[in-house]
Amino acid sequence: MLKVLVADDHPLFREAVVLSIRHLDQTDSQVLEAGTLDEVCRLATAMPDLDLLLLDLKMPGMDGLGGLLELRRRFPALPVVIVSATEEPRVIREAIAAGAMAYIPKSLDRAGIADALRHVLAGETWQPEIQGGDAVPEGAPMAERIAALTPQQRNILSLMAAGKPNKIIAYELGIAETTVKAHITLILRKLGVFSRTQAVLAARDLVS
Repeated sequence: MLKVLVADDHPLFREAVVLSIRHLDQTDSQVLEAGTLDEVCRLATAMPDLDLLLLDLKMPGMDGLGGLLELRRRFPALPVVIVSATEEPRVIREAIAAGAMAYIPKSLDRAGIADALRHVLAGETWQPEIQGGDAVPEGAPMAERIAALTPQQRNILSLMAAGKPNKIIAYELGIAETTVKAHITLILRKLGVFSRTQAVLAARDLVS
């Protein structure tokens, strides 16, 4: 039996995704639904044999890619597919880099979503054709790498440079400490460094 968790805060879209799953060549499937990150964590903990998680980036509790990173940390064996209305090339690249197995735009019709899921269930990664060259090239100057950070990541990096620990950063930004840790993981990856100290030293004079 195929066991899938569909996580989106819009019931109508969850219904559309469920119908796409029914289009798959699966004779038997169980589809669970969640509307918040907390519900996803609860269901994923209760059902460790889930085959797939379809995840919206802007669902309550997600904090963008921070929620994805947190789920990858807590449930490393669970394949995650982002299904999002955002089609920015930067966001798609970051989601794949953060561990998503695929990135499916909500603009696809039901058959298109089902086709993308077939690739995922076959063990393949899938993403739409990306137009635009906004990726930061390898070897780019640090200022360019910092410019590629999201506003929230820049806030966190600024607080890191001020010497504040994760617990205080979380308090000042009103997010969970685990979310801060997840963002720091992605910040290090984007800056091309391997430690918190390296990130702070490299960016101290560049972050406003």
